[in-house]
Amino acid sequence: MCGISGIFDTQGTRAISRELISRINDAQAHRGPDENDVHLEPGLALGHRRLSVIDLAAGQQPLFNDKGAVGIVFNGEIYNYRDLTVELQELGYHFRTRSDTEVIVHAWSAWGEACVHRLRGMFAFALWDRNRQTLFLARDRMGVKPMHYAWLPDRSFIFGSELKVLTAHPGFKRDIDPLAVEEYFTLGYVADPRCIYRNAHKLPAGHTLTLRRGAAGQPAPRRYWDVRFTNDNTITLQDAQAELRDRVRESVRLRMIADVPLGAFLSGGVDSSAVVATMACLSSTPVHTCSIGFDDPRFDESNYALLVADRYRTDHRLDVVNSDDFDLIDTLAWLYDEPFADSSAIPTYRVCQMARKYVTVALSGDGGDESLGGYRRYRMHLGEEAVRGRLPLALRRGMFGPLGRWYPKADWAPRSLRAKTTLQALAMDSVQAYCHSMSQLRDDERRMLFSHAFQSSLGGYVALEVFRQHGAQAQTEDPLALIQYLDYKTWLVSDINTKVDRASMAHSLEVREPLMDHLLVEWLATLPSDFKIRAGQSKAIFKQAYEPLLPHDVLYRSKMGFSVPLATWLRGPLKDRVRLALLGERMRDCGYFNPMAVQRLIDEHNSGLRDHATVLWMLLMFEAFLRLNDGVASYG
Repeated sequence: MCGISGIFDTQGTRAISRELISRINDAQAHRGPDENDVHLEPGLALGHRRLSVIDLAAGQQPLFNDKGAVGIVFNGEIYNYRDLTVELQELGYHFRTRSDTEVIVHAWSAWGEACVHRLRGMFAFALWDRNRQTLFLARDRMGVKPMHYAWLPDRSFIFGSELKVLTAHPGFKRDIDPLAVEEYFTLGYVADPRCIYRNAHKLPAGHTLTLRRGAAGQPAPRRYWDVRFTNDNTITLQDAQAELRDRVRESVRLRMIADVPLGAFLSGGVDSSAVVATMACLSSTPVHTCSIGFDDPRFDESNYALLVADRYRTDHRLDVVNSDDFDLIDTLAWLYDEPFADSSAIPTYRVCQMARKYVTVALSGDGGDESLGGYRRYRMHLGEEAVRGRLPLALRRGMFGPLGRWYPKADWAPRSLRAKTTLQALAMDSVQAYCHSMSQLRDDERRMLFSHAFQSSLGGYVALEVFRQHGAQAQTEDPLALIQYLDYKTWLVSDINTKVDRASMAHSLEVREPLMDHLLVEWLATLPSDFKIRAGQSKAIFKQAYEPLLPHDVLYRSKMGFSVPLATWLRGPLKDRVRLALLGERMRDCGYFNPMAVQRLIDEHNSGLRDHATVLWMLLMFEAFLRLNDGVASYG
């Protein structure tokens, strides 16, 4: 696990200074505190910050083959590297290290761009082939590891694990992309492949990018993998449960390979508990487990984590977070480099901070909800689909559209009476309805918040287009499979994986994700959807499969989530900060917002009349981004 960076002259061999590549590489020093090295040759600079996990003595990067013609900087882990090593040795390749990094170098020599199909793991790498004058970038299938890049005005190409690598280059222009602002205030994040800056891009998950020196134009990323939901597996439910346990066991086993202390996050939820139970069955020594508790019982799951820790006699560590633990706002704004509004980044940061005291590698349960149908919103969407399937769209628009507009936004009411979102969704098609349910701010709320001038600058663009583009690629008519696919392409990669990567690497902690193994994901996509949501039960097959291994109360309790008391914070200890930040000169002069609308949101929230915690938190994180990136080109 590391940080990578580089500069490539796409048209010639202009010299690149060691000071420059060292400076941009050091911008992500937190990702790799163990070693720091760069490689320079005419027209190319590669940088690497290393967190040593496998082959501690000989895994330094940039790493070149024995002929010195093919080199790489690599972030991630290749879990099948031992099998690939044997295969490549049989093809005549000689290894000087025991590292998975060298496997990729020889895999390129053996199979070229197709090498990515042989790699099982989480990865982002840049590989230089001097003989072909080719720079090859790749990102793993599920987007666990990040890759950012940009073309500079002098036709140089720059890349790095984090956006701060790009902004550290003096030639990079920090002009904000208005479309990214629209996506942020819709979804709470800027969706891949867009970045907050116009000139920056994220390499999409499951894509490669090939640059050849002297070639005209800017090449586009190429997709090498996608999940296809067939839902046509004829396996019985009982056999599927057994195979699911076996596949998870294999995935966990591969991710337990490390030359450093290893443990797991244990939240008390089903996914992390299943991972820990599997680790315990594979380990001859107690598993190190880490949990975060909250002093507010509404958000605390630590008792469920203890049930699992006690059952498997893990070496368990629990850290209780104070309900007023909100002093990370500026830290998070710096870590994520662009506006990021998922408030669960706070407890994620804290659990990574605690875990790093005891281990260097931690396994997580991320990805289970997306693959197994674990979210409440999935069941809600399927219920809406039943209605949408009975009535034509034109009729639904005429019937439910007005009802959705007239029905009050009853934040204060019991959940069963908060029908506004559902009524609005019933007037939409499936993709639009799911985007609507995933939106932090709905269309009418954004129109109220944004200034008229900024809305005009969007040229009619709405974040729904992100969902439309992915929906067109889904190749499925199954209602659950469609929204799972949409989550893989948006929520999982741009929110969950981004959150965990930055929070963990802030503490030089490697997090591995057995439930996101691509072979497991592919197999789960063949199962019938009613294996996943059955008789109103989310994750039915997973819970039934782990009944012999986990307490009933862990498996079948209500899902709580990794939440923080935002509404209370913003009315209480953060009240003055919110008013000062959101009504201050920076937010007023940036040109994005209607100041009167912001004032009304603050007043209504403080009075208790409405719960505007979501939008106020988004505005607060946006203001922190602007403040920490003083000098960015704002709108207006």
